[in-house]
Amino acid sequence: MTVDATTTTTTTTNPRNITVIGCGYLGAVHAAAMADIGHNVLGFDVDVDKVALLNTGHTPFYEPGLDELLERALATGRLRFTTSYEETATFGDVHFLCVGTPQQKGSHAADLVYVRSAIQTLAPMLTKPSLVVGKSTVPVGTAEWVRDELHRLAPAGEDIRLAWNPEFLREGFAVQDTLRPDRLVIGVESQRDEAELADLYAPIRAQGMPWVVVDLATAQLVKNAANAFLATKISFINAMAELCEATGADVVALADAIGHDARIGRRFLQAGVGFGGGCLPKDLRGFMARADELGVDQALAFLRDVDDINMRRRRRAVDVAIELLGGSVNGANIAVLGAAFKPDSDDIRDSPALDVATSLHDIGANVVVTDPKALDNARRTRPGLTYIEDVREAVANADVLLHLTEWREYRDLDPAEIGSLVSHRNILDGRNALDAKLWQDAGWDIRALGRPSLGHSHAQ
Repeated sequence: MTVDATTTTTTTTNPRNITVIGCGYLGAVHAAAMADIGHNVLGFDVDVDKVALLNTGHTPFYEPGLDELLERALATGRLRFTTSYEETATFGDVHFLCVGTPQQKGSHAADLVYVRSAIQTLAPMLTKPSLVVGKSTVPVGTAEWVRDELHRLAPAGEDIRLAWNPEFLREGFAVQDTLRPDRLVIGVESQRDEAELADLYAPIRAQGMPWVVVDLATAQLVKNAANAFLATKISFINAMAELCEATGADVVALADAIGHDARIGRRFLQAGVGFGGGCLPKDLRGFMARADELGVDQALAFLRDVDDINMRRRRRAVDVAIELLGGSVNGANIAVLGAAFKPDSDDIRDSPALDVATSLHDIGANVVVTDPKALDNARRTRPGLTYIEDVREAVANADVLLHLTEWREYRDLDPAEIGSLVSHRNILDGRNALDAKLWQDAGWDIRALGRPSLGHSHAQ
């Protein structure tokens, strides 16, 4: 049995009527996937334009493979999208809650305004027994509030049950992570709910991944704990990069050496400008804020250092760029390769690349940013920068290049060709993803965070 993003999938023998409340990044992927495996799915969102776009088989964001999956699911007739809460309440036997939980302005805590609004609007319309399944990343304790509100407000009362099913999507791999997850975690309060979710996910579960059944509190902690661990691992190797820079050691060689230890592993030991995006930073901070509310802030006090190390790497990238410019920034031409926080995404939330670009712009540099997918989003949030999609046009006459998002097309650039376009062959590899010797042999002064200064082999 196979479940694939690009070919016809095995479908369920017991289709259910499912709603997905909130059709942003998480919800759109989940809705398309559930329809693809055979369920009848109604996606709900308050954004009229987004719903209209989704009903045409397109999304307002870039995610590899999603448009194809969406189009295929719509073609089956099992998927459609609506802005009607009433239709959503009437249609669904299982309601998946996929609304956003951004960081509160002026606080590290998660903002639950969308969770509260969705539950308090939907619940009074739930007149028949149904299962509500939370997928949003929330502070522990939220699920219990949701359950109590459902029982208080829904005409069906305690016949409305609650489960929690955290998501573990990686941007750029969201379709794969939904149809071929490395584990499925559910928090339930009864064997009945476990059996219902097991049946619902049967075509995916048939692939044999772990099926992890926990209580509601544990289910809410899983995503935050996982992201906190990953952030810690990334910041650990970036802390080692600071030591390497002070001692002349090579952080890439160090990561290779310790990564051979099976207890440690090499993944997520890639030193650079650090993590960003809409999940790791806000989940890390929200986790700390919730621990503080619970009176156990010391348990997660180390995460403050994890966050601080991550932000220091951005400042270090600015410093190295200034060094490559000989200390003179005002009027210098800087080309930034990448705007998205990671490749294969158009997400610019908390993007290290854009933070570095903005910092250099603010101290007088002429900064041009290029990216294959994220420029429209970047323009809306950082209008003061210059944006050029074509990478060769973007680097023309640059005094220094900053490689800050490791898109394959940037990793595969010909340094000799690019060298003929720039004013000076200076480059910072902020992701340690380029072939340093190749660039060095082409006459570039190449610097990489956490590595000894490579200089260049040939005169420019």
